[in-house]
Amino acid sequence: MSKYDTLWAYFRNKREPEIKLSFAKIKKIAGIELDHSFLSYKKELLTYGYTVSKISLKSQYVVFNRID
Repeated sequence: MSKYDTLWAYFRNKREPEIKLSFAKIKKIAGIELDHSFLSYKKELLTYGYTVSKISLKSQYVVFNRID
């Protein structure tokens, strides 16, 4: 079980080609703040059909793209 399972579940029924989430929205969905470990866990998202395409520390958002 991953600490980001709740966040990954958010993507389960999504079909949008791109989803941009702020760090605050991710915290609200996942119940935890993003930390450096996110870089290791992000590969788990492939199971749900998405990949992380951009992480902006300055603007505090993450862009997720659908895998076709």
